[in-house]
Amino acid sequence: MRTFWLSLMATTLAFAPMTAAVAQDGKILLAQADDDDDDDDAAPAAAAGPSPMAPAEAPGKGMPASALNAKKLGLADVSLSSQDVPELILGSAESEFVTNHKHFVLRAGQGYRWNITSAAGLEYKFRATDFFRNVWFNQIVIDDLEIHMAGPPAWLEFDAMGTIAIQFTSIRPGDYEWHIDGLDGAQDMKGTITVVP
Repeated sequence: MRTFWLSLMATTLAFAPMTAAVAQDGKILLAQADDDDDDDDAAPAAAAGPSPMAPAEAPGKGMPASALNAKKLGLADVSLSSQDVPELILGSAESEFVTNHKHFVLRAGQGYRWNITSAAGLEYKFRATDFFRNVWFNQIVIDDLEIHMAGPPAWLEFDAMGTIAIQFTSIRPGDYEWHIDGLDGAQDMKGTITVVP
């Protein structure tokens, strides 16, 4: 009998529309999920200053990501709509070897949009291999052209100035590193991406 009820519940959930009930001032509101198959949810780029998603330094150095508390870090609750990660800008008019942010903090289970921009004439090869393997990619957008795939990219390469926008859902908590290939010493461009539960 238990198997029958479990299969009935699974069938009901499989065919139900994706909605979330939110209690607000004693009323129940239903929010329809955005399927992210269109570009109507595009938002302006985030400000360049420090934010909970782009702190000045890596949170909880030496602590595993699973030990960090998203609420105490100031991250928003997981929602059905994608959130914007502060834009990562590689290089500037003054120096080809600077970035506007080095550390990013995300929540597991949340959908995100992240613009990564080359603002200098240098060829950048952005690598975040372990991070890319632990998120679910929805799409990569370059000049309004969309790339949909069933697996992660090996790296993102900028042969000229411009922006690559990635849309993904973070899946597995952890501490991940990103870096620009081929640089070392004083020219080193690298940082962290921390995904907390």
